Amino acid sequence: MILDPLGKLRDKIDDVDQQLVDLLAQRIALVAEVGEIKSEHGLPIYVPERETAMLEKRREEAESKGVPGDLIEDVLRRVMRESYASEKDSGFKTVKPELGRVVVIGGAGKLGMLFVRMFRLSGYQVDILEQGDWDKADALFANAGLVVVSVPINLTETIIAKLGRLPKDCVLADITSIKNKPLQAMLTAHEGPVVGLHPMFGPDVGNLAKQVIVCCDGRGKAQYQWLLEQMQIWGARIYDVDAKQHDEAMTLIQALRHFTTFVYGAHLAEENPDIQQLLDLSSPIYRLELAMVGRLFAQDPTLYADIILASDNNIAMIRRYAERFMQAADMLERKDKAGFINSFETVSDWFGDYSTQFLQESRNLLLQANDNRQFFGVES
Repeated sequence: MILDPLGKLRDKIDDVDQQLVDLLAQRIALVAEVGEIKSEHGLPIYVPERETAMLEKRREEAESKGVPGDLIEDVLRRVMRESYASEKDSGFKTVKPELGRVVVIGGAGKLGMLFVRMFRLSGYQVDILEQGDWDKADALFANAGLVVVSVPINLTETIIAKLGRLPKDCVLADITSIKNKPLQAMLTAHEGPVVGLHPMFGPDVGNLAKQVIVCCDGRGKAQYQWLLEQMQIWGARIYDVDAKQHDEAMTLIQALRHFTTFVYGAHLAEENPDIQQLLDLSSPIYRLELAMVGRLFAQDPTLYADIILASDNNIAMIRRYAERFMQAADMLERKDKAGFINSFETVSDWFGDYSTQFLQESRNLLLQANDNRQFFGVES
């Protein structure tokens, strides 16, 4: 009779895993109660001070019992991410209950739908205005306390120009990824409070906990302050910045990054490698990079074309990048190893301490990417 030397130990591990599942179920139930209280009292779903203090305490407790602090932090961060998603189901306090109706222009689009849902979860009466509904526009605007423009970049200024007269105390906002031109258009079109917003996330986020929303002041900050507070209750972090500075940063953060991803994807398509083989042979970092490239091509090409083509500054930045790329390629053709090392060190000095920070952050991401990797079949 052959005995399984691991059988009993595996049974015990299964028992412990079942206890973990039971404990997680208890925690989720408690989080639901927390969500109801936060909703009742208008408390944000994400409180950074509470999260930091809790994680520090759990790390200390774990390490005192021989459990790695990083392990318990990884587990708890994943649990908390699920908790934030659960808390939003309880709804949110209405910061400005006396507000008129919220009108979201383009509210049937993916990002518009996200904000429609968040406003409705917060107790506001929300109307959606689409291209075929403009005969209703004046009636909807007459009772509006907030009008949000959520349309493609190339249509934003045109839509703002045709808004007509809004109530003087109505807040006019847009959620476009460029800010200066739309903000100026809103200031021209409306004499009341105006704010430019840029959600730094896509419509597929499960909740707004820890998500950044850029805020570019237009006019009447005291009158739209309630909107910022409402978004903070949703869990968002508000980042105030000048509209021109925002657009300059987006040239690098969005336009250049999306373009280089597009070009790399186009290069792969022309080279036509076996994608599955690339995945099988990849290191965690390449797998993550390939996933980010593939992610782009699973989305709407019009959106990315509009982002890249939104500004002549974007094109100029891409041209400068292309020139530097070719300069680096020429250096390699000359087999100038010393020049490569010198250039590498110059860039390293520019990054400074951020290099170490990014190294640690990337390690965590790579560990997660490797954890998600699955192998099937027999390996030689």
